[in-house]
Amino acid sequence: MSLQGPLLVVSEEPATAVVEALGAAGAFPVIETQWADAPTAFVSVKPSAIVIAEPGAPVSEASGRMLALQVATVQGPIVPILAMADADRDAAIPTALTADLDAPFDCLIGRLQSALRVRALHSTVLRRIETFAAQGGTMLELPIGDPLDDATVLIAGRGPLYPALGVAIGEQAKMVGALSVEAAARHLEERDIDGIIIGDGFSPRMIEAFLTFLAQEARFHEIPVAVMGDIPQGYEGGLPNLDSIRQAPERLVSRMVPLVRLHALQSRLKRMLHSLDTDGLYEPRTGLLTPESFWRELNKAVSEAADRSHALTLARFTFEGAHERRCHFDGARLASKLMRNIDFACNDDDGALLVAFTQTDLRSGHIVARRLAAAIKNVMRAPTNPNGRITANVTLASFKNGDTLQSLMQRVMDSPMVAAE
Repeated sequence: MSLQGPLLVVSEEPATAVVEALGAAGAFPVIETQWADAPTAFVSVKPSAIVIAEPGAPVSEASGRMLALQVATVQGPIVPILAMADADRDAAIPTALTADLDAPFDCLIGRLQSALRVRALHSTVLRRIETFAAQGGTMLELPIGDPLDDATVLIAGRGPLYPALGVAIGEQAKMVGALSVEAAARHLEERDIDGIIIGDGFSPRMIEAFLTFLAQEARFHEIPVAVMGDIPQGYEGGLPNLDSIRQAPERLVSRMVPLVRLHALQSRLKRMLHSLDTDGLYEPRTGLLTPESFWRELNKAVSEAADRSHALTLARFTFEGAHERRCHFDGARLASKLMRNIDFACNDDDGALLVAFTQTDLRSGHIVARRLAAAIKNVMRAPTNPNGRITANVTLASFKNGDTLQSLMQRVMDSPMVAAE
């Protein structure tokens, strides 16, 4: 992706090397400014992104706060901030994406391109929302709140720093742990992961193999990855959001969080775009059908089952111990990934998950439902109580001759629950 300008470069001293690297990558125009003039330049230039070309606190603290506020409250698509940092000095703005001062400029360019892809996606979603509303659709709104509330960070490690990493990231976002790279790969297949931290306890060869796997898989290519220590010498690169941090776990997490937040925002935007592509059929927070769409589809499925003698089984999942909305969203997103193409589902108003298994009799539906429930409950861990026990219960009802939508629903609501272990 080209570096679509204008780009605003902030530095007290002339940032000749940075400006030349941006220009060589196709950025135009590139405007330089000092800290005192940065807020005014932001208003006049309206940049696509900001690059802070020096590490450490801004020379003008007031200008730094003002610039951060302007970016946070900008109307329209996001404006990424990329700020230099080194071993001794953090980024000038804490919420900025960091780039290592000593790293090759290719790393800076790759990270900026990745951030601008999220900006382009955001711009597309905002434009599509306006078009959707203008054509008479119900106005869809982006999920509100910090995207970090939706994020999940994977920590892979088995050395003495592993507990400290878990505590540090657990204060910021939901985390899952893996004691081997094989377990980490399984988590990537099963969950929506917004950041990966590779701690101590692995050999350079294992780390190199894992990084190569991430770089070769398009699904994982832009996930932020931080290695605690040095990146293996044999690794040839390819991940735009890869960092090597040698400081304390808290330092690693502080630099990781802005990247995780941006990736979680990207996931939100992709779900929103899918909802818009289907004329609001899917709920952007979960990826499942909206309740209204679910009842329409279920009514059609009941009619087809009656007219053509198709099998149909309806399942209702409840999860005891899952008290937080985040738990239900996590479970719903996993369900949307695990369900067969012929099935459909929604989140009910009371937090229950309703799934229609089409062309499926009661016996087969029972097997599929138990497997689905067992997988979902394993990801429904609240950030405030990751060790809390969650019990998955399932009720099922299969279509019978003479059934209506109401009678089928009545049976699934009144049937005894079965624990899915």
